[in-house]
Amino acid sequence: MKITGDNNKLWNQCLNHIGSTISEQAFETWFNSVSMVGCTGDEITLQVPNRFHYEWLESKYSETIDSAIQKFFGSSLKINYSVLIQPEEDNQEKINKVDSLIPKKFHRASQLNSRYTFSNFIEGKGNQFAKAAASSVADGPGQTPFNPLVIYSNPGLGKTHLIQAIGNHILKTQPKMRVIYVTSEKFMLDFIKSIQNNSSTKFTQYYRNVDILILDDVQFFQSKEQTQEQFFHLFNDLFQQGKQIVLTTDRHPNELTNLKDRLVSRFQSGLIVDIQPPDLETRIAILMKKAENEKLEIPYDVTEFLAASFTDDIRMMEGAMVKILALSSLTNTDITKNLSKTVIQDILGDKAFKKISMKEICKKVSLATEVSEAKLYSKSRQVDLVFARHIAMFLCRELTNNSLVHIGNHFGKRDHATIIHACKTIEEKINNDKQTSDLVNKIKSELQ
Repeated sequence: MKITGDNNKLWNQCLNHIGSTISEQAFETWFNSVSMVGCTGDEITLQVPNRFHYEWLESKYSETIDSAIQKFFGSSLKINYSVLIQPEEDNQEKINKVDSLIPKKFHRASQLNSRYTFSNFIEGKGNQFAKAAASSVADGPGQTPFNPLVIYSNPGLGKTHLIQAIGNHILKTQPKMRVIYVTSEKFMLDFIKSIQNNSSTKFTQYYRNVDILILDDVQFFQSKEQTQEQFFHLFNDLFQQGKQIVLTTDRHPNELTNLKDRLVSRFQSGLIVDIQPPDLETRIAILMKKAENEKLEIPYDVTEFLAASFTDDIRMMEGAMVKILALSSLTNTDITKNLSKTVIQDILGDKAFKKISMKEICKKVSLATEVSEAKLYSKSRQVDLVFARHIAMFLCRELTNNSLVHIGNHFGKRDHATIIHACKTIEEKINNDKQTSDLVNKIKSELQ
């Protein structure tokens, strides 16, 4: 079988495409070690490390691979697998090889990222309780009532940072402690491999011989009954020994409908805390801290503009900052709001900039609250009028990309502190008063 440069290029495109459709962990586990060793007119031969690897690809990813091949090779090809036969390595060679693949920023034994610390975690109203609970666990693992500690939130709000900060703090203050951080997907893959390799005892000893188990994204266990069963027994064993367990999930455990009740019950025996999306000031502080850590200079108006554009995903917001810096460096241009708009439009697409003016918002608020539009811009402190004005200010921040200064100017040259106060007031009312929440959502829906 002959391999041409073009075929290699097409196969690399297939791999890139597959990598964009599955998780990074799954791609690294199942596709990093797959190579194309042959290609004819209607067949392609892929080399895999062992028979188990081949069986897993066939059972779980055959459609994904077929689709990628058809997309880039232009037609469906019959897939043959060749199992790689390698000479045995001695133990030291294996250890050296594994060590060379682990980035220096990771602590090899624990798999913790040393960049995630409490000192660079920006605290705000939405994560104060979670941060306090995490700090308490880090200072006394297994000695607080917070066992397990379960932190839940939407993706991108700092769960992983916070739980890894727990592990890093423990390793720094109690270096003899055995800390393991693992994603639930990695846990499941380790479990599967232990079955295939007849090494279940080794798997069990590895995970039970820890002082602190930090498990990320428990929702991944849903509908995976054997993995849940294995984790249930591990959880019980660690808990009975007084070992600390820290978990994250993307929603409250009660909402994980395909997780066994007895597991959910175990989670509820400790402390369950959530992280809410950060307010504008916290988002600005996060970006400023990141710029400081990376020794970067970014104009404040660009920082505020970025923070106003991303309200629900901090990871995406930080990624946008990195992209702006890269674009500025590569094109040798200044970092400006216009450059930022280009990047944000590329990331968020059509929803990046809502074509809603502050004038339109004020008109809708006026109709909904029966307060004249002119009075929204006045200096009057009448209670109903102030309430309507605060809603208008809140929606101008939520639905437009205007800076706080511009919003303040629109409402009769008020300063940005007034806008911040108005937004906080409405946020609290939305959280605590259903009538206000319904009113704001109704106006937003009509505007959008």
